[in-house]
Amino acid sequence: MIAHAAIPTAAVLEGAPLIEFDAVSATYGTGKARTEALQPTTLKVEKGDFVALVGPSGCGKSTILKLVAELMKPTSGHIFFAGRELGANPVRVGMAFQASTLLPWKTIRANVMLPLKIVRPFRESYRANKNGAYRERVDALLEHVGLIDFADSYPWQLSGGMQQRANLCRALVHDPDLLLLDEPFGALDQFTREELWSTMQDLWMERRSTVLLVTHDLREAAYLASRICVMSPRPGRILEDRTVPFARPRHLGLTFEPDFTALVQDLREKIVRTPTGKAARGGGHE
Repeated sequence: MIAHAAIPTAAVLEGAPLIEFDAVSATYGTGKARTEALQPTTLKVEKGDFVALVGPSGCGKSTILKLVAELMKPTSGHIFFAGRELGANPVRVGMAFQASTLLPWKTIRANVMLPLKIVRPFRESYRANKNGAYRERVDALLEHVGLIDFADSYPWQLSGGMQQRANLCRALVHDPDLLLLDEPFGALDQFTREELWSTMQDLWMERRSTVLLVTHDLREAAYLASRICVMSPRPGRILEDRTVPFARPRHLGLTFEPDFTALVQDLREKIVRTPTGKAARGGGHE
């Protein structure tokens, strides 16, 4: 078990999902450069859920992450977090991308500790705890993912898979209300990627974080997620919201079983069968 002090997170109003999109649309640019990335979209994510967003490139998957993280505003509609309009209360977000984005001049331990230095409420007591409780919190996570022996190493001394393990630790160390994963394993070889699926599953089962995962890998979505939202070509919309039926913990042998391969194939056919309209061709945003 990962030992860490409980820090209050967003209180969810009774009966409200953690995240709710109410007819939310999003566009980039203006005038002739205007691009509709997301059609009016409705989406609900319950606290502790693990939702994967899949679909063709440019369908708005990453746009949904940006909207939730308040990195952009919706063009229309409303986004609610824990039953309140997004922005009414602060939301602690953890993020991990395809590139690990670790700072090369800091050790792995210092990289993982970084959110505790800058994110409330941790930063207010950072000086008092950085060599005590916070170090213990960081080291517990590194131990959990098999990196404690590399805590004093630098990112360039680690393999890509090890860097992404550290990246996941950094995204989780501050007990985020929401974990956003944008193709975090996409740049890795197949064997390393599958190994990290197991690591991510272990971390989720331990902490029950609420997760939104963007991926092009349908096997990854089916292995990790509780629900899979299939999106159309740009301008994106959710075509299907599928519950993943497999019990946890899941093992890699599952990915070769008939029910698993049938689910992956069905998702693939759903994406391939969806026509790419005129508005969906050309450049776009994930």
